[in-house]
Amino acid sequence: MKKIYVLAGWVFLMAATSCNDDLLESTPYGQVTSQQFWRNGDDVVAATNAIYAPLLNEDGFAHTEYTFDNCSDDMNRAGDHSDETSLEMFTFDAANSHILATWSTKYEVISRANAVLINAPKVAMDDALRNRTMGEAYFLRGFVYWRLSLIYGEVPIILEEDALNNNYNKPKATLAEVRAQAESDFQKAASLLPVSYADGEAGRVTQGSANGFLTKLYVYQENWAKAIEAGQKVIGNAAYKLSGNYDENFQLTTENNPEILFSLQYETGWTTDNSPTFYHTPQVFGGWGFHEPIEDLVQEFEKGDPRRSYSIYSPGDKVNRGSAGTTTFAANMTRVTGYSFRKYTSFTDAGDMSQSLNAPFLRSADVYLLVAEAKIRSSQSGDTELNAVRKRAGLAAKTGAKMADIMHERRVELAGENERHQDLMRWDKAGLIDIAAHYKIARGPFKPSRNFIKPKHYYFPLPQREVDLSNGVLKQNSNY
Repeated sequence: MKKIYVLAGWVFLMAATSCNDDLLESTPYGQVTSQQFWRNGDDVVAATNAIYAPLLNEDGFAHTEYTFDNCSDDMNRAGDHSDETSLEMFTFDAANSHILATWSTKYEVISRANAVLINAPKVAMDDALRNRTMGEAYFLRGFVYWRLSLIYGEVPIILEEDALNNNYNKPKATLAEVRAQAESDFQKAASLLPVSYADGEAGRVTQGSANGFLTKLYVYQENWAKAIEAGQKVIGNAAYKLSGNYDENFQLTTENNPEILFSLQYETGWTTDNSPTFYHTPQVFGGWGFHEPIEDLVQEFEKGDPRRSYSIYSPGDKVNRGSAGTTTFAANMTRVTGYSFRKYTSFTDAGDMSQSLNAPFLRSADVYLLVAEAKIRSSQSGDTELNAVRKRAGLAAKTGAKMADIMHERRVELAGENERHQDLMRWDKAGLIDIAAHYKIARGPFKPSRNFIKPKHYYFPLPQREVDLSNGVLKQNSNY
């Protein structure tokens, strides 16, 4: 079960080493080769489990990642953290706490992945299990390099040889080099990982996870042929079929259904308390009520689209809280906008907010829409893939779909799932929209006009603390 492998990760973390706060002071995990560890396959599995653990942290993906999508036209920061205000308003600088926190956590994941890739080949163990754990390590390292490339652009690449040589103070690699590393890691992961797992291993990454992110990477690179090829390995495989109902992706009993290609696995009492559930659920239901959708997003849904009510609590909605009964949702239950993301909220039988709800970071539906986009932008028809997503929502099919249809569908299908701001930036770079003009539009009292400066705001600055500690090796991003 997911709580077993997350716990094992923490046992390894406590027994083998200690956590550090930044890249330049990282412990060389690849050199932990004492008789107390790397003895057998169980140790390798425990070390692999430990790679997942930082992703669950508040500064990993539970909260900080969502603050970068506060920039989008979908949500308001709603919380009381001043650094999140500057992120949303494009007034941030290199001292922003979230910009530092997510950097440190991501390089912790890379360090742990490198340790497995260094040591797993040396351990006497079952070869199939070795391949799986190394595939997981490659995927998780590639995933982090992918996210680093989106957030910062150019960052240092730390690989096994660097860990062995304690070589952590490295200059930035180019954006192309960082994405090439992510591509290589995803490709190796796809060659080593299984298609799926038995229920007891639910939550581990699969071939579909790797090919799904390869699809996304190739779309960002505008390599349409490779995007379609990688995407077909997902949407053409029954192991990754769309769930029968959109809502199944956000319910405790069905949260690891075949559509979920990669998600953060939470379990009450076993994982960190600071999960996305806390940050998205209103205070009245036990959460903290950050990241609230705005009216502009609510109005984007077509009439009769059930994804609106599955994704967002609106005034008047009935909230079923188990034995606590049914509560009528009201605007004054939120901090700011009057709306809440329902897809991150679930309740126990006793009516309390459940801490066990997972947070999806890649679904097959996303891949369907990426393949549709790749086809449309390469002068092919994307109707089949687009309409598979629309059909699941019970909506009329599109004929001769255009990019405007893709932009709409991605916004409503993936609402609140950390994609919108990045989508808008890549469409701007392709000349499909003008993001500066788009963000200049005032979208009600909770999303005022903002100044997006190109190319400065395509990427966030590197954490100034890391730049300073590097003694001139690490150069700050342009315009900061």
